[in-house]
Amino acid sequence: MPALADVIRRYGPAYIERFGDRMPPSHRRAMRDLAACRTAALGGQLTRCDHCGDERYVYHSCRNRSCPACHGSETQHWASARRAELLPVPYYHVVFTLPKELRGTVRSHQRKLLSALGTAAAHSLIQLAADPRYAGGRIGLLSVLHTWTRDLAYHPHVHCLVPGGALTRDGRQWVPTRATFLVPIRALSVLFRARFMGLARKALPAERFPESIWKTSWVVYCKPTVQGVAKVVDYLARYVHRIAITDSRLVSAEDGTVTFRYKDAEAQRWRTTTLPATEFLRRFLQHVLPRGFHKVRYYGLLSPAYRQTLRQVHLVLSPGRPDTGSGIRSPGCTSEDALPSAPDRAPYKCTSCHAGVLLVIAWIPRLIRAPP
Repeated sequence: MPALADVIRRYGPAYIERFGDRMPPSHRRAMRDLAACRTAALGGQLTRCDHCGDERYVYHSCRNRSCPACHGSETQHWASARRAELLPVPYYHVVFTLPKELRGTVRSHQRKLLSALGTAAAHSLIQLAADPRYAGGRIGLLSVLHTWTRDLAYHPHVHCLVPGGALTRDGRQWVPTRATFLVPIRALSVLFRARFMGLARKALPAERFPESIWKTSWVVYCKPTVQGVAKVVDYLARYVHRIAITDSRLVSAEDGTVTFRYKDAEAQRWRTTTLPATEFLRRFLQHVLPRGFHKVRYYGLLSPAYRQTLRQVHLVLSPGRPDTGSGIRSPGCTSEDALPSAPDRAPYKCTSCHAGVLLVIAWIPRLIRAPP
């Protein structure tokens, strides 16, 4: 099966020749980095097995955040860090989705409107939850931006992970939410729509938005994490350091077309689709975010400004746990594993004899100039 890098190497030059003058810098950078990933262009090392003497080249990865072949260890470390911060309370999974009438405008103004999407979702949820009829205090949430569907269509939405409780305004009491209810969805949808449009009009005063967006209900999903909050964290982690598609879903790339697998959400079965290579690259690149854009954000009690307050909430909700002052810990963890450390890299085993370890004996310089 081909990898995404193989598709870009084969069909990328023709795509750039056709659309290069309209491509944003982030798209050009992603194509360049992915095409060079784990090739001699980025340099690497020459290794030798200390048992059988077999020698082989190991090339560097591109580490572009859109590359499906990179960031395996970073993904695991991010998920471990988030699991260590979980409060011993029920959690809610909330998803805010923009209507299809706005997708073209958002795609043309990603930096401004995707930022407005995250801010509007968080602020509307925090505002509604502060009502005494619901949570009645300050909540916290982790939000992760997604812009794709399973078949790579453009579909901007935000996933939010919200603890089931709030801190009172005086900061002295933790108030749990009802068992299966956080806030009313219809009211949240209306508030989210008003918040987003206010931010969008402020960011793009000359833009004309369709009037139909005020006549339809904006989709907001809110359910308890009955499948387990750790599974939601793992799902979000898969797309923190990569986007849209993995190499394992690619079936073939030949005769100017690319075939890949995707899961039909309604039928709950895997399907395949074949696209012209140009269309496949267009669909993939539209999910590459502008350089420096943060797709993961923390609001309310989970924001860095409330780090000390949140640690105190941990202590209140988990009585009897020692306070080492080393940071936030999940219930039952010891002081040594309160905050996960960077994973140790195990030595590479030789794939020829399966007994020795590969040792670096030479460095290979990169063939292309590093970006400034």
